[in-house]
Amino acid sequence: MDETSRPLRDIANPGLKAEGNLLWELRAEVARLLGRSSHSFPGAQPVSFTRRHLDELRREDYYVCEKSDGIRYLLYLTSDENGAEVHYLIDRKNDYWWLHQRNLHFPMAHDRAAFHTDTLIDGELVMDSLSDGTKEPKFLVFDLLALDGKADLLSKPLDKRLGYFKEHVMKPYKSLFTAFPEELQYQAFKVEMKEMQYSYGIEMMFRSVLPNLKHQNDGLIFTCRTSPYQFGTDPHILKWKAPHENTVDFRLRLHFPVVEPNEVERAEGQTEPFVDYESLPDARLLVFTGNERGGPAYDEFREPLYLTEDEWETLKSWGDPLQDRIIECSLDEEKRWRLYRFRDDKTEANHVSTVNSVLESIKDAVSETELMAAAKSIKDGWKMRQQQQQQQQQQQQQQQRDH
Repeated sequence: MDETSRPLRDIANPGLKAEGNLLWELRAEVARLLGRSSHSFPGAQPVSFTRRHLDELRREDYYVCEKSDGIRYLLYLTSDENGAEVHYLIDRKNDYWWLHQRNLHFPMAHDRAAFHTDTLIDGELVMDSLSDGTKEPKFLVFDLLALDGKADLLSKPLDKRLGYFKEHVMKPYKSLFTAFPEELQYQAFKVEMKEMQYSYGIEMMFRSVLPNLKHQNDGLIFTCRTSPYQFGTDPHILKWKAPHENTVDFRLRLHFPVVEPNEVERAEGQTEPFVDYESLPDARLLVFTGNERGGPAYDEFREPLYLTEDEWETLKSWGDPLQDRIIECSLDEEKRWRLYRFRDDKTEANHVSTVNSVLESIKDAVSETELMAAAKSIKDGWKMRQQQQQQQQQQQQQQQRDH
């Protein structure tokens, strides 16, 4: 099978990265499509779930879905200068990856040969593990920002945006591959809509959905059903993680000790104190505080990264650069910040506001048991609002009949 007509093997490197003028033009193009003056990454970002958000779920209609441990992308459907179908994945670094797999196709409902352009889809790319041991890339869709040049979708509620995607993109896509199932093997990835439940379907999520996932998961996402799409941090998208899984992305700054040479080193001509890059360093964590004219600004976090001697030896053995890497950290049982993984998909550490939000979430954490216990009152609130809406509609209909 030709490399340009096969499923992705690496979801972190999904295609060819746009550079230079092309990258600038693509960012400007997407900004125009969305009616934005900023060329930054337009994707909505969640806030960390805290105890006060339980009341939010009781007051407002929310959907809940699993939080995939994949890579967040916006999928941009467009055309090139010759009118041919082109697809880009836009990551959180605001890099554009051209999907050069020739057979990726999103047909229009009226014509399978026609395709969507000026369309921006929000989702996550995951790698599913199948029963036969193989891996299958899948793009899980959870929102729609623009469809065929219509960015007024942004002001519509979530259920309407998802309805547009299902009707105009997903149905023709599924119809195509129902008719030609053998063509799926040549697609860069399969596309599915992320399964959304009403916010009170929490027990179903924990009992049925999460245990049967074919990819890694690290929590739940609650999204307000009635909210418009919001660029940047959206207080109506709530990211729940089990208390022990709340993490922060820091920039790693290593400070190595200056040591006096020993007898052997003196005999070899080393007489001055030197920086010992082999010894366990003082590992500091930096928090992003914003962009200044002179470049990005950081504050040192109040607590360091805890590294054991064995962990340091392992990190050294990899031979990879460590200084200034973005690392995801979690608190251990002794309240020490530990290295969880490297985040090379991100260019910056978490902003101080995000860090404070996560710290608040850790301090005011809601357990799985507490979340499930709240399901009944969340459902009661949803049903009451539904009943009120029905009564209002009936009153309006009655008033129209009376007139």
